[in-house]
Amino acid sequence: MTWYAVDGMDGSGKTTSSDFIREQLISEGRRVLEITHPNTDTEYGRKAAKYLCKDGKLAVIMAGWYYIRDVLHSLKVKKKHQDEYDDVIFVRYSLAAAYLPSFLCKIGYRFIELVLPVPDVKIYVDVDPDTALERILARGEDLETFETSEKLRKTRSKMHGITGSWRVVDNSGTLENTLEQTRAILAEVERD
Repeated sequence: MTWYAVDGMDGSGKTTSSDFIREQLISEGRRVLEITHPNTDTEYGRKAAKYLCKDGKLAVIMAGWYYIRDVLHSLKVKKKHQDEYDDVIFVRYSLAAAYLPSFLCKIGYRFIELVLPVPDVKIYVDVDPDTALERILARGEDLETFETSEKLRKTRSKMHGITGSWRVVDNSGTLENTLEQTRAILAEVERD
């Protein structure tokens, strides 16, 4: 089984990239499980999503707590169904550490990489904060606590500081350019 993590800040295009990977793998006859975080199919994911739309430190702490529980649940699902799938894709995983305060970001990320399993393929979808915010606003949904221009800039900066081992997809150009970069990554991956 090949495990992919597709991560990036809000509005970066994680879901678009992940869906493309899923479709490419399925076209090769592979069985694929895709899990997005927060996963609104779980109680933990629904609570994480709810707290992300609230303001204040307590809401951020609660969102983080439920996000961790949601990811741990997904790891159990991955393990339980490992014989049923050829590939698993997590949309959003360990780069959530970039939403921690700056002084905790790198420490939190190293801790996550040390304690939790590390995906076979880590893809960081990058985009400038202004483009991300435009995409977020175009959705017409309630804004999450981290979805402001200033917070997106800070988050992107922190992500750049922890993504050294990640393959980067620059999603600031055309959709075709993004898909081309993603195809190139998939071509490099040795699958079981």
